[in-house]
Amino acid sequence: MSKTPFKAIAAAALIGVAALALSAPAEAGHGYYGDHDGGGNALGAGLLGFGIGAIVGTALTPQTVYVAPPPPPPAYYGPAAYGPAPAWTPEWYTYCAQRYRSFNPHTGYFIGYDGLPYFCQ
Repeated sequence: MSKTPFKAIAAAALIGVAALALSAPAEAGHGYYGDHDGGGNALGAGLLGFGIGAIVGTALTPQTVYVAPPPPPPAYYGPAAYGPAPAWTPEWYTYCAQRYRSFNPHTGYFIGYDGLPYFCQ
């Protein structure tokens, strides 16, 4: 299970508890015009909210950054060559037919002493 949902739930609970615990009841005759000492509470609540927001924002940001690997280099294929391989010359046929009695001119293979086929070179 990912830690991010748990952090979000914990942060929301912390904000809720702080909002309920730090709320001040309204009193008649006090406030901005009536009492200039009440401004300190507003400043403290603002700083507390800023601090909680910074903590929650830091907790919700991803800690792992994934970087995509660079793309592979383009594959190079040599120029296309058509026709028989260089080994399939008349001289090659003559050499392989004289050297190996089991030489098959259609495939270019001969049967070795161990019973396995080998390409004549």
